[in-house]
Amino acid sequence: MATPAPAEITAMRRAIELAARGLGHTSPNPVVGCVVLDAAGRTAGEGWHRRAGGPHAEIHALRAAGERARGGTAVVTLEPCDHTGRTGPCAQALIDAGIARVVYAVSDPNPTATGGALTLAEAGIDVEGGLLADEAAAGNEAWLTAVLRGRPFVLWKYAATLDGRIAAADGTSRWISSPESRADAHRLRAAADAVIVGSGTARADDPQLGVRIAGLADDEITPPLRVVVDSGADAVKPGARVLDGTAPTLIAVAEDADAGHLEGLAPIVRLPRAPQGRGLSLPALLQALYDRDVRSVLLEGGPTLAGAFLAAGAVDKVVGYLAPALLGAGPAVLGDAGITTITQALRLDVTDTARLGPDLRITAVPVRTARPEEN
Repeated sequence: MATPAPAEITAMRRAIELAARGLGHTSPNPVVGCVVLDAAGRTAGEGWHRRAGGPHAEIHALRAAGERARGGTAVVTLEPCDHTGRTGPCAQALIDAGIARVVYAVSDPNPTATGGALTLAEAGIDVEGGLLADEAAAGNEAWLTAVLRGRPFVLWKYAATLDGRIAAADGTSRWISSPESRADAHRLRAAADAVIVGSGTARADDPQLGVRIAGLADDEITPPLRVVVDSGADAVKPGARVLDGTAPTLIAVAEDADAGHLEGLAPIVRLPRAPQGRGLSLPALLQALYDRDVRSVLLEGGPTLAGAFLAAGAVDKVVGYLAPALLGAGPAVLGDAGITTITQALRLDVTDTARLGPDLRITAVPVRTARPEEN
């Protein structure tokens, strides 16, 4: 792209910040931020996509800018859409507002919405794409992954001691991580469309899987769908905290499971069993969630479920909270993932490390393991 003006770079950084405000509220739509600059390069209006079905970021920013948008520049984190759904096409709104230039970060990969850049250019508007594309894509990684792979983005989160234990030998686990780490984990929940646990976690912890963020009221948080993978329909009992009605719940059971006792307590989805081993078919589970407009998943299940997801190649990012403690015995953070020798180890690329109180948070993404001849 042509060299962007300093004001456009500053505006794009601001648009990326604005887009992040929509995390956890816009699914199945992306998070998008927009800054409108007037003809002199001064900020005239800002906006972000606040909720699915509501006005897109460009509409909010144009409304804020008013007549100052005419002859100005729209800086957007995602290529303006060119289709009519629950809202009209943003490309046409930009044209109608008299915008003279549009700068966007990431091209829209959604075949039903793409084409906005071409429509804008054909209307005589100067269009540039790719400004701060990596930064903008990182903020939209869940939605982009879901569109490109046709399944929800999966983030596996766990807390463990330095020797990789998630509980002591007697099963006690509260609290391995610090209050700072637990608060950070709740922010991950708030940004996800669904949080998943397995039957082992449901039995051992009776988790509520709610979201609590200091400074935010309950009505400011969109709680994620709570999903329990309960193959045999024998882990979730009437009165379980996950059935408390404070957030939607879905229980995934095997097609042949006797789940009569769950009727009327929570929606149930029946899925085929995994072709090999225990549990349910994870591709079928992810497809069922995708069909329910889930685009991002926070996997909080125990070692068995985590191992199954890793074995299926269905983990896109890992966030581990490591506490400076040693247990020596107790359940390990990861169960059988189909790895039997060191050459099969799933290698990770560490993208971030941070101190949270006494703990260390490590963020990593799986990378392709090189073949022996490539070393």
